[in-house]
Amino acid sequence: MSQTLTEGARQGSVDSSSAPSSRRWWILAIIGIAQLMVVLDATIVNIALPSAQADLGFSDGNRQWIVTAYSLAFASLLLLGGRIADLFGRKPAFLIGVAGFAGASVLGGASTSFGMLVTARALQGVFGALLAPAALSLLNTTFTDAKERAKAFSVYGAIAGAGGAVGLLLGGVLTDALDWRWTLFVNLVFAVVAFAGGWVLLSNHRDAANSRLDLPGTLLVSSGLFALVYGFSNAETHDWSSPLTWGFLATGGILISGFAWWQTRAEHPLLPMRVLLDRDRAASFVTVLITGAGMFGVFLFLTYYLQLNLGFSPTKTGVAFLPMMATLMIMAQVSTTVLVPRIGPKIVIPAGFAIAVAGMAWLTGIGVASDFSTAVLPQLLLIGAGLGIVMPPAMALATSGIAAEDAGVASATVNTMQQVGGSIGTALLNTLAASAATSYLAGKDATNKLVRAQSTIESYTTAFWWSAGFFAAGAVIAFLLYRRGAQEQDPDAVRAIHM
Repeated sequence: MSQTLTEGARQGSVDSSSAPSSRRWWILAIIGIAQLMVVLDATIVNIALPSAQADLGFSDGNRQWIVTAYSLAFASLLLLGGRIADLFGRKPAFLIGVAGFAGASVLGGASTSFGMLVTARALQGVFGALLAPAALSLLNTTFTDAKERAKAFSVYGAIAGAGGAVGLLLGGVLTDALDWRWTLFVNLVFAVVAFAGGWVLLSNHRDAANSRLDLPGTLLVSSGLFALVYGFSNAETHDWSSPLTWGFLATGGILISGFAWWQTRAEHPLLPMRVLLDRDRAASFVTVLITGAGMFGVFLFLTYYLQLNLGFSPTKTGVAFLPMMATLMIMAQVSTTVLVPRIGPKIVIPAGFAIAVAGMAWLTGIGVASDFSTAVLPQLLLIGAGLGIVMPPAMALATSGIAAEDAGVASATVNTMQQVGGSIGTALLNTLAASAATSYLAGKDATNKLVRAQSTIESYTTAFWWSAGFFAAGAVIAFLLYRRGAQEQDPDAVRAIHM
């Protein structure tokens, strides 16, 4: 079967233009805009939640559903979205995803009730699950030259890594200057540019046109991912001992195990095992998962610290993350275009994780009244450098050498790993942080403001230490899994350009 795929790959390359398209860098810009819209939406609404809550009058208990509705739909449908792009074409998947995401954003911005806003967020997740894998697979099949591909993925990976911080900045500016609704309406601007560019620059190509959709596999993995993400979300808002938490986590594990079993027997598997069994690709999937879990500790708890303890406004909080974003983008270029091609991921990616560990450990030194320039800024620069070294190469290697008919589902797997990692990080770090604050207050005067302030510091530093632990585990796993040496381009792998 692998020989047949290889022959098909060669034929696909023959049928396509052998010369790189002059429009490829414009396509990268369009893909980057679409990806930024999806990634920043995970955090841009967070800063606006207090304002939305006051406007629409929903309870603190319901507030988490504004975030959870998006992540549940997005995570559970990503693999289906990726396979749809392979089966029916990446251009229509991209355009429908962009248009649907924009429509859902407008619906959310115009919300007059809590239910309307939750529905809009869920619809954003649905269309995001179609858009994100289509965008990444377009990038994978557009750039064929190894050096150009490295540059393209350094840009894409930087957007994926820094998008959360961009969301914090943009959310703060829009909430302060205009209204919380503009954190959703702003997506219309991104969408118009991405849709117009995609309509003009892209042409459709169905690399898996002869396959069929694996309905049993789709039901198993979608329901399994839904159960996992819901279980972790329930742990965040209730408790790890809650029957709902363990029930959904156990159900999710069983369903995903059933999905893995079915994929070895299905005639047209949703996620072919050949996508997962490559050693470097598997290492990259795990790297993206761990990075997603650990990054949460930086963005959420540091946002709390800057606003609640240091008194930063939402806009100032977003600006505080800019140096980290700049460092991440610079190191994304260096790692993807220079370090990994020369040294290989076995050394570079663990080294990036180690730098991030150092930054997170250093960040645990914050106090109730620390100075941002000495207690936060240098640490953010170090963390940004580490994540810039890790994230873009991992994303590039996760889709490197993949057959064109599998590009969509491989790209979806990357996004799924990042989303599930974020859900795991959200639940674990929130629970651990809350426990740390409770333990600190035991036997102390909880009415004392200084005591309560110090308890919040304990919760933040606990989250930072665990994030450092995630990154340390990532360094060990990456070192064990990645192959030695620089990565060679597979001449038989599909690198067809479909413009």
